[in-house]
Amino acid sequence: MNTANPPYLIGITGGSASGKTHFLNSLRQQFGSNEVCIISQDNYYKRAYQHQKDENGHINFDLPECIDLHLFATDIAKLKKGESVEIEEYLFQHTNVQPKKLRFEPAKIIVCEGLFIFYQQEILEQFDLKIFINADEEIAFNRRLKRDVAERNIDEDFVLYQWKNHVVPSYRKYLLPFMAQADLIVNNNVHFNQSLKVVSDHLRSVLNQQ
Repeated sequence: MNTANPPYLIGITGGSASGKTHFLNSLRQQFGSNEVCIISQDNYYKRAYQHQKDENGHINFDLPECIDLHLFATDIAKLKKGESVEIEEYLFQHTNVQPKKLRFEPAKIIVCEGLFIFYQQEILEQFDLKIFINADEEIAFNRRLKRDVAERNIDEDFVLYQWKNHVVPSYRKYLLPFMAQADLIVNNNVHFNQSLKVVSDHLRSVLNQQ
């Protein structure tokens, strides 16, 4: 990669089930792998024994300390320098599935997504563009319920427990205060079509200038 033109770094955050993954997948489809690299904080969860448990003995996965944010920041810096990054896939509740090795190659634009990427100053200060995806809590909860039952093998009652005791308190403490630092807020209660177009057009402009 030409070091005279360092990659353009974008940070995308938002509450659980706000639509970050859908937004990223829609963005990914519009660009080639040599143009855009997308790396997710989700694959940087620490091992279960390292996590903090609540008063009922349940692991709270919605705390910044559950993520190896320093390693995530280090890997972002490597991609920025033109180096490849390899990490083991995190599989949430699917403990009987063999995780894959994920390899990320540097690109002209690097998109980083995750719950706590604005909270961690070491990561936040690297971004050229900061995007916050927002959705009403009731809408986000219904999306999370559907996703966690179908994709993450989690019981409905426990999804509700996590939402009330872990997700919402964490969102209000570790994410919401940083929305004001975003350069763009994407409201995703119904769709994000116009915002996606704005971001895509901006990235094409960035690519044309590199």
